[in-house]
Amino acid sequence: MRYLPNSDQDRQVMRDAIGIKSDDELFVRVPKKVFDTAKPDLPDHQPEFAVEAHIRQLAAKNRAGGDGPFFVGAGAYRHHVPASVDHLIQRSEFLTAYTPYQPEISQGTLQMLFEFQTQVANLTGMEVANASLYDGSTAAMEAVLMARRLKKRDGVVVSGGLHPQYRDTIATYLGKDPAFKCMQADPQAQEDIIAQIDDSTACVVVQSPDFYGNLRDLRPIADAAHEKGALLIAVFTEVVSLGAIESPGAQGADIVVGEGQSIGNPLTFGGPYVGLMATHPNLVRQMPGRVCGETVDAEGERGFVLTLSTREQHIRRDKATSNICTNSGLCALAFSIHMSLLGEKGIEHLALLNHQQAVKTAEAVGAIDGVEVLNDHFFNEFTVKLPKAAAPIVEALADKNVLAGVPVSRLEPGKKELENLLVIAATELTSDADIEALASALKEVI
Repeated sequence: MRYLPNSDQDRQVMRDAIGIKSDDELFVRVPKKVFDTAKPDLPDHQPEFAVEAHIRQLAAKNRAGGDGPFFVGAGAYRHHVPASVDHLIQRSEFLTAYTPYQPEISQGTLQMLFEFQTQVANLTGMEVANASLYDGSTAAMEAVLMARRLKKRDGVVVSGGLHPQYRDTIATYLGKDPAFKCMQADPQAQEDIIAQIDDSTACVVVQSPDFYGNLRDLRPIADAAHEKGALLIAVFTEVVSLGAIESPGAQGADIVVGEGQSIGNPLTFGGPYVGLMATHPNLVRQMPGRVCGETVDAEGERGFVLTLSTREQHIRRDKATSNICTNSGLCALAFSIHMSLLGEKGIEHLALLNHQQAVKTAEAVGAIDGVEVLNDHFFNEFTVKLPKAAAPIVEALADKNVLAGVPVSRLEPGKKELENLLVIAATELTSDADIEALASALKEVI
């Protein structure tokens, strides 16, 4: 569609219609101090080759995930992505400026999303999944809003083991709602979540493996939530873990959400990623996003359609379940291609490799004097307590070309009791030499 800017006459007609004389009057409620009337101090234009050289110089300051030992996780993980994934998602049928949904021209896209939904449903142990959301944190937030609509209650109980950024996203939407209860963040605390559930609770949000790497049995919490008429929202940040542990659906979850980046999508400095959401059929009409379904056309041939499309662009606004549920179509495609290549046995084997390397890493790091591994059970990520603040140690190891993990203080600032904690992740790309380099470098700096 061509871009047709408004003429001066068009703008004047609009100003007359709303009763203003100048465009400046549109901004009278914006505080004066917000406006910066000075001309921005921007550099003059440069030739294309000079700009390219400058950008390369800036990019060279970045430390890529594949350069040296890498143990960073905490919600984004380095995994191998087969070259075929990148090749296929760049085919012109898929790589478009905007995800197409018109069934008469996009059967391939709709079928891909149908297959994606099936894969997510199988992984999570649920019956129905949507065609993806922005990322794991917004999926968690959408799940909370979904539960409140379904239960017509406001109470939300959040585990202290939920990823801090997921918790903050939920809090941003709920504001200072007194019905929002968040447990204390502590990797060793035995949370009494069940005691927080009452007749006003709409949902309980629990992550497993949690931010600190701990695996949790969701069944007791699910039973307690259901007894009070509340829903259990199960969250994950490492989707590969679902290849090894029992699915959240089998443990009693009502809504399962999480981040799908680990399959098919590289780190890419933080995004774009792909949010996953699955639930039971009886809850699906309050699920945000889109659901692709299989049908037959007028000639009896198999076809695919948007079975549900619940955002405000498609239906009456008061019926919409979300206004930010544009799906991550290309990332979902990458996820689906990688999952197809892995298959059921492949995802199980990948999960096993992750766990094996994490166990080796924990044993090597835990053998260092002054370092304590805090987890009894974990998948591919665990938390250690160091003899002094973790952030400076991570910086010192980075100078040795070892990215040792994520200091908890980076995501939980201002909490003195968490300053010495370091979250370490290992994946199938973690070699024995990487583990040895981490242990050796850590001994030198603590």
